[in-house]
Amino acid sequence: MTKSDLISTLAGRFPQLTRPDVDAAVATILNAAADTLCRGGRIEIRGFGSFALNYRPPRLGRNPKTGERVPVPGKWTPHFKAGKELRELVDLKL
Repeated sequence: MTKSDLISTLAGRFPQLTRPDVDAAVATILNAAADTLCRGGRIEIRGFGSFALNYRPPRLGRNPKTGERVPVPGKWTPHFKAGKELRELVDLKL
């Protein structure tokens, strides 16, 4: 599902809301989530899952073309962990 699919679904489910209102609400939620992660925070949505940051330490990698060893700097990456209800729902559907 893409962001525009989500907006279309919500606009169809709630006809009293205009599409620009739904678009603004979705953008606000996603921006708030991104800002929280950028500040090092954690996001938890009960029944769905949680988003947190994982640190990947610096390491030595290889250039696949030349085989030369190159340093790869450490970085923070977003990580999603599905909640129990979501895992069980997906397991039933597949």
